[in-house]
Amino acid sequence: MNKLDEQILCMLKETGPLTLVEIAEKLDKKPKTVFGSLRRLFENGEIDCDPKTRKYSVAAKE
Repeated sequence: MNKLDEQILCMLKETGPLTLVEIAEKLDKKPKTVFGSLRRLFENGEIDCDPKTRKYSVAAKE
């Protein structure tokens, strides 16, 4: 997990669900850059994505 991944996770924990564009704007990064981290976090089971709203949130741990 890199620094951007950690920033995204921390932000989602604090603010709740956000879209790709919202996350990119808050971190002052390009959406393409943020998408790479989101994909990695999603594949690792760290975050979830609501298919209807396209908002990312921290995955519920079982």
